[in-house]
Amino acid sequence: MTDYSDKILDALDAFQEGIYIVNDDFTVEYMNHYMKELFGQGTGEKCHEVLIRSDTPCEWCRYDEVFNKDETHHSEIYIQSMDKHFSVTELPVHNQDGTRSKLSIYRDITRRKEQEARFISSRESYQRLFNHVGCGVFISSRKGRFLDVNPALLKILGYQNKDEFLSLDLATDVYLKPSDRKTYMEIIEDKGQVIDYEVRWRHRDGRILHILLTSNVRYDTHGDILGYEGIVVDQTRRKEHANMIKEAHDFLDRIISSSPNAIMTMDMNGIIKLWNQGAEEIFGYTAEQVMDKMGIHEIFSKELSKTLMNMVRDEKFGGRGRLKSYPLNFKRQDGDLVEGSLSAGLIYDDEGRELATVATVVDLKERLEMERELSEARQHLLQSEKLAAMGRLTSQIAHELNNPLFGIMNTLELMKTEISPQNKRRKLLDMSLSETMRLADMLKKMLSFSKPDEEKRSEIDINVILDELMLLYEKRFRENSVKVSLDLDKNPGTIMASRDQLRQVFINMFSNAMYAMPEGGNLEISTRGNGSMLHIVVKDTGTGIAPENIEKVFDSFFTTKKESVQGVGLGLSVCYGFIKDHGGDIQVESREGEWTRFTIKLPLMEKSGE
Repeated sequence: MTDYSDKILDALDAFQEGIYIVNDDFTVEYMNHYMKELFGQGTGEKCHEVLIRSDTPCEWCRYDEVFNKDETHHSEIYIQSMDKHFSVTELPVHNQDGTRSKLSIYRDITRRKEQEARFISSRESYQRLFNHVGCGVFISSRKGRFLDVNPALLKILGYQNKDEFLSLDLATDVYLKPSDRKTYMEIIEDKGQVIDYEVRWRHRDGRILHILLTSNVRYDTHGDILGYEGIVVDQTRRKEHANMIKEAHDFLDRIISSSPNAIMTMDMNGIIKLWNQGAEEIFGYTAEQVMDKMGIHEIFSKELSKTLMNMVRDEKFGGRGRLKSYPLNFKRQDGDLVEGSLSAGLIYDDEGRELATVATVVDLKERLEMERELSEARQHLLQSEKLAAMGRLTSQIAHELNNPLFGIMNTLELMKTEISPQNKRRKLLDMSLSETMRLADMLKKMLSFSKPDEEKRSEIDINVILDELMLLYEKRFRENSVKVSLDLDKNPGTIMASRDQLRQVFINMFSNAMYAMPEGGNLEISTRGNGSMLHIVVKDTGTGIAPENIEKVFDSFFTTKKESVQGVGLGLSVCYGFIKDHGGDIQVESREGEWTRFTIKLPLMEKSGE
């Protein structure tokens, strides 16, 4: 080995790089201290045996270039056995004796390689994220140009050509208003960033996009602002959905607010959470007084509230979690009694747990009063029917008794002429005649009672009477599954009639129609002017009338009804009498098991000028 001075050897040992020298047959002539630490003592051995424990030269060895061409060579290698990367410099050495050697310097670059690998991986990951992330990513200049954007941002704004997009002026081509861009710059430069900043941009086709910006300022090495970078989230669809939900919520809120019925919602502790205007009007409490301040047990009693909740949870009152039409009487805040009907239901979450209770209350005071009036009218009609029948019966009896009674009176008068006034039998005869005359006077009074004065009559529009009765009978028709069809002449003309008697006529016919349709059906009512007569037709799809009974329906005491109260058999007879007294007529047609039709005919008043 060529002699080296001690100082040079000490200097080489101080290097933190591996240095060794080999001769032209690959024999290691020198290894410095660091090289020995890396590969162990190998002086006198073949270099490839020291480095890679191989019988053949290393694949990266540049023996020919160094020894034959006198060239210096640089390379990076990986030694698998050590799991390390090295930067290798191989250069020729000219010895004083005229021989050549190869000096190799091994620098450990494993950490640098690992950092480079991480950097490359990070850059590739960033590039993949940049290209494939679902939201828009941008880098823009302060002057108002995009410097780089990802495909998602192009798609959001409707562009395909990236170069075209990068040429856009942000303030005028992207922002809906140039002032919006200016405001954004002022905020981000003041705070250094913006998070979820709402702004409106313009789509390539002109549509307005609702954008959320999260971005920060980009600075140069001197701290001057270069531009901005960040992400873009298109929330247009979410905004549209939010507007739709808001519109639906507002519409539902208006429905609840406008409902004439009381609508209220309570949590499971009974605290009132919703109280609409209808509830304010029915109960007398304002929403401000009750919402989140009062419990439902303060409106009703604790006992009633508990009872209602038990009924809501009981399936037999309308199904699980429902209560239908429970009659309810309660006092308003001012003490007035309210007659109503309550319906309620439980609100559940997705797992079936009870969340709240919703209830509606309908004020039935007016309807119940109308029903009571209708019931009273029916009772009056029934009583009138009985009295009318009794009157006609009395009239018939009186007529039948009058003839023989007058015969008795005439006979007694003749007998008086044959008996002397002084005769004791004459007194008996006078007494008999007097009692007979008293009986005749009683019959006269009975006849007078059976023909009362006629009710006052006035000009009447038949449509008005029918409309009033429809209002009274609406609930009964619905409860009996009767569908009513009205076909009223817009200008039927007027009649001179008793309003109460006509009401009794139609009440009787409607009652008969419902009785004839126990399972429900159709009731058709029509009015038509026909020359000088008004025709009112009432047709039902009930059981009909047997042919043998069609001629008897207007007879007194004739009935096919089984109920004792309804089976008086005077209704149609009285109706027939009323219509006849008005100069009209009633006709009946029927098909047994299918339908019955009554046609009422009444004279119309003559129009003025005719």
